[in-house]
Amino acid sequence: MSDSDGKKTLGLRGSRPGNVKQSFSHGRTKNVVVETKRKRVVVPKPGASKPAAGGGSAPAGNPSRRPAGISDAEMDRRMKALQAAKAREAEEAQQREAEEKARAEERERRRAEAEAKEREQREAEEKARQKAEQEEQRRAEAEAAEKRAEAEAVAAKEGPKPDRAAPKSGPPPAAARKPERERDDRQSRGKGRDDNRRSGKLTLNQALRGGEGGRQRSMAAMKRKQERARQKAMGGPIEREKVIRDVQLPEAIVVSELANRMAERVADVVKSLMNMGMMVTQNQTIDADTAELIIEEFGHKVVRVSDSDVEDVIADIDDDEGNLKPRPPVITIMGHVDHGKTSLLDAIRDAKVVAGEAGGITQHIGAYQVKTDSGAVLTFLDTPGHAAFTSMRSRGAQVTDIVVLVVAADDAVMPQTIEAINHAKAAQVPMIVAINKIDKHDADPDKVRTDLLQHEVIVEKMSGDVQDVEVSAISGQGLDELLEAIALQAEILELNANPDRAAQGAVIEAQLDVGRGPVATVLVQKGTLRQGDIFVVGEQYGKVRALINDKGERVKEAGPSVPVEVLGLNGTPEAGDVLNVTETEAQAREIAEYRANAAKDKRAAAGAATTLEQLMQKAKEDESVNELPILVKADVQGSAEAIVQAMEKIGNDEVRVRVLHSGVGAITETDIGLAEASGAPVMGFNVRANASARNTANQKGVEIRYYSVIYDLVDDVKAAASGLLSAEIKETFIGYAEIKEVFKVSNVGKVAGCLVTEGIARRSAGVRLLRDNVVIHEGTLKTLKRFKDEVAEVQSGQECGMAFENYEDIRPADVIEIFEREEVERKLD
Repeated sequence: MSDSDGKKTLGLRGSRPGNVKQSFSHGRTKNVVVETKRKRVVVPKPGASKPAAGGGSAPAGNPSRRPAGISDAEMDRRMKALQAAKAREAEEAQQREAEEKARAEERERRRAEAEAKEREQREAEEKARQKAEQEEQRRAEAEAAEKRAEAEAVAAKEGPKPDRAAPKSGPPPAAARKPERERDDRQSRGKGRDDNRRSGKLTLNQALRGGEGGRQRSMAAMKRKQERARQKAMGGPIEREKVIRDVQLPEAIVVSELANRMAERVADVVKSLMNMGMMVTQNQTIDADTAELIIEEFGHKVVRVSDSDVEDVIADIDDDEGNLKPRPPVITIMGHVDHGKTSLLDAIRDAKVVAGEAGGITQHIGAYQVKTDSGAVLTFLDTPGHAAFTSMRSRGAQVTDIVVLVVAADDAVMPQTIEAINHAKAAQVPMIVAINKIDKHDADPDKVRTDLLQHEVIVEKMSGDVQDVEVSAISGQGLDELLEAIALQAEILELNANPDRAAQGAVIEAQLDVGRGPVATVLVQKGTLRQGDIFVVGEQYGKVRALINDKGERVKEAGPSVPVEVLGLNGTPEAGDVLNVTETEAQAREIAEYRANAAKDKRAAAGAATTLEQLMQKAKEDESVNELPILVKADVQGSAEAIVQAMEKIGNDEVRVRVLHSGVGAITETDIGLAEASGAPVMGFNVRANASARNTANQKGVEIRYYSVIYDLVDDVKAAASGLLSAEIKETFIGYAEIKEVFKVSNVGKVAGCLVTEGIARRSAGVRLLRDNVVIHEGTLKTLKRFKDEVAEVQSGQECGMAFENYEDIRPADVIEIFEREEVERKLD
């Protein structure tokens, strides 16, 4: 059965077909054919007088269609409800049609806007292209006109040629007509066409315009530009080029700060950390290693920084050779007590410095500048002993260029003279020997030269390379020769410095003055120190309030090799501290606080002292160390010499004991200073350290060992030197295994099925792979299995599975050699 439209319907008796319009989302509709089944109505036969149920009469108009038992009022009510439902359905359909029409109009409007933008862009590009072509055309016309003018000028020079002369009137030459023909052709081709068709295409003229107007875009660049414009017009995202940044990474960093330094979203960083198994928030702190993985994952570069990087602002930069200028040499006067050091310097300066000292002994370090008759400027340092000299060297402040060793001709070489020699050698500073008191009747300068030979100081008169000058501080004899020797040595050294940079210097002495506060005598080494400069020196910082030279005069600035007193510190520094000028006070304060905290931690650290055990451990860790430095002090000269000779016998080709200094008498603060600078312990034989030396040793962390039996001292030093020897490696064979079959196991690689033929196979042992009795690989085992279990060892005659670490070239019939290594400590005989 089918309806009038040819659609198939369900054939039901007493039913009638109908169309229903279904509505879906987004304005979609569908017509569906449905059938409505009529109720069966019992109609009384004609002539029957049976009344309708309920006593009502048949509905007016169509009595046969009314169901049984329904009154007229009920029928009217139902008809009105049906009409209202149809009206409501029609209204909803109209509303849906209106919405669909509005949506279609919006889509059309957006499409039109996008097309308009694209059309505008194409028109702009076409205008630019046309303008460029016009420029090209004008240039071609200009060139043609110029060539035509040149041709006319040549023709005028050569004279008229009737057979080839062009008529005065008529069409222009071909060279002049060519641009016009091209323009006409382009215009004729462009008629009736859409100008947008050539948008984005690279023409020959555009490609040849590279020399005019700069570098032209490539075809790929133009395509990328069109793609970006299209995405922008369609409302899509525009891809941006990834910016790779150098991310500074401290030891610990907050997640949000890490994201900020990478210029990435915090959520992305947190998500990446969660993918790594770390459930953190943006306010939590992560370590540097984890942060480094995150930085590399995002494609940035890691720049590790630490707390000590605050000192990078004062990093020593090598000066350009073109900026270097000659500077005065710095000479340190050293020698034994009462050998005339200050008197010699006083004679050179022509000033009575010694008269102001109590008892004629130098009480503090003095720094003075002297100008010689030849015009050379020399800077002299006068020291009370050698503690400051050693302290400066231990802090890295190598201020001395030349050492003048003063030896009295009537007293020869004395203990402090030997100390001065050792200090000069340790600092690797050239030495000049000044044999003083030559005017005395019992003076014997040759004895001085002979005694110096015992300490490896060979003067020029003894065929050596050390200059020696005989002088007298009282009569002035030999002073000019001494100054000439100093000038010659300085000329050999070629001393230069850059005065036009931030100042750097070393503290010669420092004290707390009651009226002026902390005062430091500073020897400027590089640059120029000026009043008002902000500086940091050791654990202190400040601003230069005043500069006072060696004559007591206030100066505005001090250049290289100039000693000055500096006022304006917040505390008293130590001798040997390095002064550096900074740009801001904040930088100076930050550096000083860092150094103070580092020094505090160093003092508080357990085991900071230089002990024999630590020297042995350090020697084991550092294979490059092959010397054991020590200082020896004994009660008599014979004992000191015996100990030194015994020390020289300790050692072999790999290690030896080096006696930095040996002397007679109590252990002094000078000995502690030299031991600290060289990292050596002090050996005392039947002597003790005085109170100041003990306090200094405790403060500086220098170990003092006392002995009364020479054999105990030798045994301890021999044990310490033995720690410098590299351990002997002893190898022990423990077994053989033969490969029977090779298997490939996932996540493991190639595994050798072996039979232990001799000895034992251990998981922790070393292995060698032998093929035809030739070693082809040596390494360690990755796995050792017995059946499916990982085992520590397998006995002879048993089968097992072996896999090598980072090696898979194994074949059946190969032999595995198993061995163990052990380190055997060596001892000196």
